[in-house]
Amino acid sequence: MGARVLLAEDDVRQAEIVRRYLVRDGYEAIVVHDGRAAIDEARRRRPDLLVLDVMMPRVDGLDVCRALRGESDAPMLMLTARASEEDLLLALDLGADDYMTKPYSPRELMARVRALLRRARRAAAAAAHAHDGDGDGVLRCGALEVDARRHRVRLDGREVDCTPGEFQLLATLAAEPDRVFTRGQLLTAIHGSDAWVTERTVDVHVMNLRKKIERDARRPRLLLTVFGVGYKLTEPS
Repeated sequence: MGARVLLAEDDVRQAEIVRRYLVRDGYEAIVVHDGRAAIDEARRRRPDLLVLDVMMPRVDGLDVCRALRGESDAPMLMLTARASEEDLLLALDLGADDYMTKPYSPRELMARVRALLRRARRAAAAAAHAHDGDGDGVLRCGALEVDARRHRVRLDGREVDCTPGEFQLLATLAAEPDRVFTRGQLLTAIHGSDAWVTERTVDVHVMNLRKKIERDARRPRLLLTVFGVGYKLTEPS
């Protein structure tokens, strides 16, 4: 059996269609129809990926994402009928990894599931490589430490909670301090070359990271904007 995918969708007919696609592609499918059940099953079954409908009874998909993100690094794909940029940015802010609007093609959904799982496997392999190789696998830039093996960020010895997207962006920047990365390069590092999300998501991750690692997010000294190009991580002078 392949990866374990938890699908939370209150439309029973649509959920059955997606379940069949998941099973056909070799995945173990866990299907629930409300947010409370999604949280319970995610904690019990530890899925490799979650597909969450935003508009669900009892607990909505955004609250499911909020509740589970602090407990799990599993990728989360949000499904919603609301297509505004504000909804997309809110989902990403809560730690979602991708976002699809309804109505959607089940074939496109499966392509995104495969892409998210590939990215998760690459991240796990990179962490294992850091563990097996020389050194401690910790990237450092001044007082900032990014531990790829433990998926942990520390600043001045204080642990900083990061979503998977924020962590991947920070790890990419910390691997080459003072190098300027374009938004496109950072988007590829976060979501892979087969991503559907826009470069605006990079700006959201940077904005959220600055709130966590800068003394004053409005006057950053560590995670800097290079106007007209992108972003870089630098040690404050």
